Amino acid sequence: MNQLDALKQFTTVVADTGDFKQLAQFQPQDATTNPSLILKAVQKPEYAPLLQDCVTRFHGRDIGELMDRLIVRFGCEILSIIPGRVSTEVDARLSFDTAATVARAERIVELYQAEGIHIDRVLIKIASTWEGIEAARLLEARGIHTNLTLLFSFAQAVACGQAKVQLISPFVGRIYDWYKKQAGSSWDDAAMAGANDPGVQSVRAIYNHYKHFGIATEVMGASFRNTGQIVALAGCDLLTIAPELLTQLAASEAPVARVLDPEAARRVAIEPVQYDEAGFRYALNADAMATEKLAEGIRAFAADAAKLEQLMQAAA
Repeated sequence: MNQLDALKQFTTVVADTGDFKQLAQFQPQDATTNPSLILKAVQKPEYAPLLQDCVTRFHGRDIGELMDRLIVRFGCEILSIIPGRVSTEVDARLSFDTAATVARAERIVELYQAEGIHIDRVLIKIASTWEGIEAARLLEARGIHTNLTLLFSFAQAVACGQAKVQLISPFVGRIYDWYKKQAGSSWDDAAMAGANDPGVQSVRAIYNHYKHFGIATEVMGASFRNTGQIVALAGCDLLTIAPELLTQLAASEAPVARVLDPEAARRVAIEPVQYDEAGFRYALNADAMATEKLAEGIRAFAADAAKLEQLMQAAA
């Protein structure tokens, strides 16, 4: 059995791509997208017609609506291939505006419903700011399920659990990147691999907290740099994996053992934690890695959203 098939015994495998033509070979349950992945896809010749078609059909509409229609078009194509859910991201430039995030999420869901897609097959991706988590709380209360992304800290995860969000996406690789950069020449790749990887440790702590306290929010590890990080999280609810790493897993027959287990998590001695807004902001501020990576991630997604808008305007 290859590593990909072995992993699927313990974990729901999700494809992290906007390139839906690659999906079928990996047979993932779900798929995730973001502005960077959509931008990358529409610059390929085989996807450029989707952008042009969207601009032509809805010429004269607000650029924000055109953007939402394009990402929903990609989402619908993905849903025609996979059996599960697709995650579609709200514009990162709204990450500090609860009301605007809720409005944009509702429009995205309406666009999916207009295409005959059931609401339960869509997860709205929102950055894990306080405002984003509050938007997710409101959306979940209305039956719209959310995926809280750009999650780097335990505090963000706790707040998401309190808000009863459907799913969180802690970013393993970007946590790893930060600690490696901080360590500089003293970083030892071999010593910091597997269970010692700081990104892996972050997800394990979140997973154990959720399972110990019976928090229903799903944990989906994301942003992997290598297959070692993925295998070290076998048993996590879901793992969203880029096509290159899915290919590597499918090509390897090295053993995969379950690492994360809900029963084991329930036996771990863990103190309960809760945050109000002030406590959340202080805890996030106290975590330099999470503060920097959250801000950096929002900036990067916002920049790619702006580039996607420019491509659409140029095609008009």
